[in-house]
Amino acid sequence: MKYKFILPLALIFSLPLFSTPSFAAGGQAHAHIGHVMTSWGDTPKHMGLLPTAIAEAKIAYTHAKLAAKDTSNLKLMKVHTTHVLNAIDPSLAPKGPGLGYGVLAAAKGAAAHIGFAAKSKDASKNVKLHAVHVAAAANNTIKRVKKMSALAKNILAATSAGQAAPMVKKMVPLAAALNAGEDLNNDGRVSWNDGEGGLMTARTHMGFMMKAEGL
Repeated sequence: MKYKFILPLALIFSLPLFSTPSFAAGGQAHAHIGHVMTSWGDTPKHMGLLPTAIAEAKIAYTHAKLAAKDTSNLKLMKVHTTHVLNAIDPSLAPKGPGLGYGVLAAAKGAAAHIGFAAKSKDASKNVKLHAVHVAAAANNTIKRVKKMSALAKNILAATSAGQAAPMVKKMVPLAAALNAGEDLNNDGRVSWNDGEGGLMTARTHMGFMMKAEGL
């Protein structure tokens, strides 16, 4: 698991100053909001966990589309499927165009830290309310990543383009939904719950939370 609960002192002093008065003055809840949105210790460039997840998801979607560009070319499909895996879970494909962190670890970290924020003694009703929405959207994303990982493994095991092509086509909308979410009940919008919300939904609700907190 990528996120840590205790950081070495050397790493703490190397972090960007997310603990400015706007976060630090708010106590524990605001500190964890900072971990989600502004900075965390082991992410690329110490980005926030949610922005890291969003950036990796964009890479995964780009390469899912590239994999589906020519479904008669098994080699091309496998190359870009490996790149998708690298972006969603680099433990399964260490080399590729991703940031080296992965959607899975970043989304898990975001879900964990927004949970810590909500459980903090100084958490407001606003933080507790939107934490539910953010965590639900992050957990939806984790489920999508797991589906994509299983699909990608099957694509890489395929012995013909005809065998791989339907799975590659199925992977594209899953990759798109990492950030965009899915309108599963066809009501014209993507909600945070019912398996719909994606990472952008989580970011929207983090925005609502932070505005109400004056961050």
